[in-house]
Amino acid sequence: MRWLVPLFVVALVGVALAPAAAAAPADDATVETADDATVETADDATVETADDVRPDPANDTLGWEDGYWYDDPLPAVDPTDGLNQTELDKVVARSMARVEHIREVEFEKTVPVSLIDRDTFKQRYASGDGGGVPPAYRAFDNAKWEAIFAINESADSIAVANRNRGATVGGFYSPSEDRIVVVSDNTETPQLSEVTLSQELFHALQDQRFGYDALNYATREGHNTADGVVEGDGNYVDSLYSQQCEEEWNCLTDTGGEDSSGGGTSINFGRYFVTFQPYSDGPKYVKAVRERGGWEAVNALYDNPPVSSAAVAEVDLDETQPQTVTIEDQTAGDWQRVEVNGRPSYAKLGQPGVAAMFVRPLYNDANPDTWVVDPRNWLNRTETGELADDPLNYSVSVADGWDGDRLHVYRNADNETGYVWRIAWESEADAREFVDGYRQLLGHYGGDQVGDDTYVIPDSGFADAFQIRRSGDTVTIVNAPTLDDLTQVRTSASSVSTATEATPTPGRTASPTPAVGDSPTPTPTATAGEETATRTPGFGAVVALVALLAAAGLARRRDP
Repeated sequence: MRWLVPLFVVALVGVALAPAAAAAPADDATVETADDATVETADDATVETADDVRPDPANDTLGWEDGYWYDDPLPAVDPTDGLNQTELDKVVARSMARVEHIREVEFEKTVPVSLIDRDTFKQRYASGDGGGVPPAYRAFDNAKWEAIFAINESADSIAVANRNRGATVGGFYSPSEDRIVVVSDNTETPQLSEVTLSQELFHALQDQRFGYDALNYATREGHNTADGVVEGDGNYVDSLYSQQCEEEWNCLTDTGGEDSSGGGTSINFGRYFVTFQPYSDGPKYVKAVRERGGWEAVNALYDNPPVSSAAVAEVDLDETQPQTVTIEDQTAGDWQRVEVNGRPSYAKLGQPGVAAMFVRPLYNDANPDTWVVDPRNWLNRTETGELADDPLNYSVSVADGWDGDRLHVYRNADNETGYVWRIAWESEADAREFVDGYRQLLGHYGGDQVGDDTYVIPDSGFADAFQIRRSGDTVTIVNAPTLDDLTQVRTSASSVSTATEATPTPGRTASPTPAVGDSPTPTPTATAGEETATRTPGFGAVVALVALLAAAGLARRRDP
């Protein structure tokens, strides 16, 4: 049985990836589906006027589809007043030929393409809270995203996923329905971004020629790893296509309407940054594979994908398998493990989940004293100061060294949830750095230290009790609604005596005592911004990076 949204591959529109001084949008949540993709925000629509075309080949060949070569003009197509079906068919045929020419793979068949405006997309594909999702799945999903402070306890993960999707999707390919929908921000005369179309056409080509059978989408970490191939390949082809549009080809663009930002700013950045990782890192990984072994080596990734999202993030072509992390359930009272039929009853959030957890404060709090990661280490920039093709750095030091993780969700009779999240690291130093950063993160959300390794966030949507312990290169976090519940969620978690339940200054530790089982380390005192030492193939796309000037301004203000 499946409760995930229909199998889609999408493109996202204008999303601000850079830290801004304003507070982040309201918290929201999501299902395990890659719902980010991107619309190439374009400038002006163009009418082609060239009239000389090559004759059709005797047989179907690379770079030719349904009567059009990849470099043929389309003089009869006028995109300024919207595209009728005849015009759309011509654009699709030529775009298919262009994708073939770039990727050197032949389409087996044409996929129907339709063009809709954003309001229609929201109504049909990105509304509601997924009423058919079973309560166990909803509870599990909510707790998973809460664990990385992406959504708070008052939000619903399914509704948040839809809100993110409605604001960011620029198009999608549905393998189950074998069709493509492109979303236009021009509501009066919907127009087409040819680059967005090219990516969705390539997703259809992937489905026809490679399939997704060897790719594991069972967890968020698996999803990001698989999309490192699917969306990495798609966005790499996308970038080559865009380059040709700039240098040699005449390409159609969506001039947009009044709301060319994608239909609003209600985006949950915590979740967005987790799922965006394949789009940021995947293209450079695929490019490196191609440079080593050509397109044949890239084709082989569909049967032999990378071992982790961390390998994709770090372009490690000779990666080793991450550690297999296990958790023995130790519940008491009425607390029980949340089991979800039809999917794993555990989560793996991966290095992107850890990184996103630490950078979220850059987007919801303008006070740099509470940040764990310096925005200059989060945003990848070129020598000229512009955002790089891989705009986000998922290997910030507090997340670098991830070597496997596992999260179990628990629920009591009152439908309250808690979790145990265990993360393995490549070294004890990496584990210590994570612990220091996590303590500082709890302080950011108003956490008070009430015991050697125990914290309480008394207010806000993340009001809970937390216990964090390190053993060698492994860190275990226990979460529960109250201090008393900590030992119910996990019996080996230590109780906190009333003598230690002081009320220290919010965000500060009551004492510098190291965590139980941890070697003595001082309470983190990092200076502002200093770093502590069954797939839906995609919602894939290329994110249009918007509002970057604000981000650059923030970064400049923090420069010495």
